[in-house]
Amino acid sequence: MRKPPAIVDLHTDAFLEDWENYSPEELLQESIDYMRSNLDAAIYWEMNEIKFIHGKGKGMLKKMVLEELQEYKADGSIERYYTSYQNEDIIVVVIGI
Repeated sequence: MRKPPAIVDLHTDAFLEDWENYSPEELLQESIDYMRSNLDAAIYWEMNEIKFIHGKGKGMLKKMVLEELQEYKADGSIERYYTSYQNEDIIVVVIGI
C-alpha cells in the first residue's frame, strides 16, 4: 500500500484521465472510493492527519465525504474531522494514532 499525500484532491479530473466518460453519479462514487483508499492508506501508514479537497460545487461531494467520515469516526478508525480554518473547501481528518 502506497503512502498517500498529505492533501488529496477529490475532484475526479485530478485522478481520473477519462473522467468525461462517467455519469455524475459515477463520478461521485469514484471520488468517495478514492477518498476511502487514501484514508485507509493514511490510517495504515499511521499518519497524524490527511486533508481532502472537496471543492464548492453543489455540495454533494462534501455531503458524501462527511457521511463517510461519520462512519470512520463511529468505528474508531479516526479521531475527528473538521472543515479547514483556512479553506472551507477542505476537510481535515485527524487520525489520532
